[in-house]
Formats: sequence, structure tokens, C-alpha cells
Amino acid sequence: MNSGGAVSGQADPATVSPFRLDKYMVTVGRFRQFVNAWKSGSGLPGMGSGKHTHLNNGQGLKDIATGGFEPGWATSDNGSVQPTDDNLSCVSGVATWTPAAGTQENLPITCVTWFEAYAFCIWDGGFLPSDAEWEYAEAGGSQQRQYAWGSTDPGTMNQFAIFGCYYPAGSNGTCSMTVPVNVAPVGSAPFGAGAWGQLDLGGEAETWVLDGFASYVTPCTDCGYVQNTARGRVLRGTSSSATGPGSPWERDAMDPNNRTDVTAGVRCARTP
Repeated sequence: MNSGGAVSGQADPATVSPFRLDKYMVTVGRFRQFVNAWKSGSGLPGMGSGKHTHLNNGQGLKDIATGGFEPGWATSDNGSVQPTDDNLSCVSGVATWTPAAGTQENLPITCVTWFEAYAFCIWDGGFLPSDAEWEYAEAGGSQQRQYAWGSTDPGTMNQFAIFGCYYPAGSNGTCSMTVPVNVAPVGSAPFGAGAWGQLDLGGEAETWVLDGFASYVTPCTDCGYVQNTARGRVLRGTSSSATGPGSPWERDAMDPNNRTDVTAGVRCARTP
């Protein structure tokens, strides 16, 4: 469990109430269950679901943009959830998804849109973490770690993080662009655990968070940019092909409907 505290690395101050962040990224196998539910018509969220219901008497995060609170899932977005075999294979031969269960079930799912990540977490009983919550977990709260695991240089032996195309051993930093051989089963870097035990917070794949990309504001207590912004939605973490595992304050952004980034995956959060 992540205790409440301040996120202050690289001028990103926020106060975060307790929450839980999943230990692992969502795997192909876990996501397959959601896809099957979606195909049967039972995978789409209900109106208003997916909020941080443990905050503000059930109203959720404070919305920086509107001064209100997060609205949760909008059923008007149902059409943006289209996890078909073709869509999840967004870059042929490189995406981790396979139409039938096989040898890649323990790899992190990639090629998902923000809407699909959000819908999955709701279906799975959780919600997408906010930008501040993600940073809190990766930085170790007030510890403000250089990396999720501390300050130890990760090296190239895949013990702390899967990055730089060094996985598997002997790859010598050379990426394969035909099959996802440089992506490891989740949890394969055992020394890279964060302060509360989460693995793969750096490397492997980026993951969507709730917020639209915007400048941080102060003060921020259990808040976020709940609405989409011109820059799109925030992605946290780094990929298996990135030059480094990334630091807690690094973030990217992408259109929430975009699935051409083969590194975009999911990690869910839950009530404390």
C-alpha cells in the first residue's frame, strides 16, 4: 500500500492519499480474459464507473481543469474500445498479442488505447492510477528515488529493468523488429522492485495513467487533469527498447485513441 505523502521530484509536488498499485503490468493472458468478455458483450464499463471512490466521499479525484471531480467512465466512449485481433497486433510481428493463447501469455500487453486500458481496469475491479499516484509509487514517496529500486545503476544484465534491448542475455543492445523477443515476461527483473514491491516500473512497456498531459499545479491534493488535453493522455514508464529505464518524473503523452505505439500497456490501481 502506498501511504499518503508528497511527490516533489523535479518540481512535481502533490499530496496522495493511500491507494494500491498492482505489482505487475497486465499480461497478454490477463487481457485475453477481458477481450473474451468484450466479445460476449459483458466487458464494457457502466456509466460513471472507474472513479477513485475512496476519495472525497465517493466523488473521486479533484479535476484540476474544471474544479469538479472525476466523472468516471462515459458510455459515449464505448465505441473507442475495440480490442480486436487486428487492432491488438498494431505492428505486425512486434506486438505482444497473439490471436490464440501461446508462448506470449506472460508478456505485458501492448498496443492498447487509453480507453481500452481504462475499461480493462474497471472490468478488473480497479481504476487507472493518476499521474501523481504513479509518480508516488515509482519515486518511493518521500524517498524520491533516482530509479524505482533506488540509485543502483541498472547495468545490462536485466536484473533491475528490461530496457535497451538487452533482454534476453546476449542480445548486446540489438533490437529485433520482427518478433517481441526483447520484451520479457512481467516480473523478470527481480531486483527492480519499487518501495512497495511493484516490478517493471521502468522498462518493459509504458503504461497509461488517467491524466491528460498538462503542467503540474500547486497545491494538488488527490487531484489530476481528468479531462483529455491537447497533448493527449499521459504514459508513464519506458519500453524494452528505450535507452534507459527512466526516472520517476519522466512522462510521455499520446492521443488516447492511438495504438500505433507498440509499447503502450496497462497497470491498474485499486482502493486501499
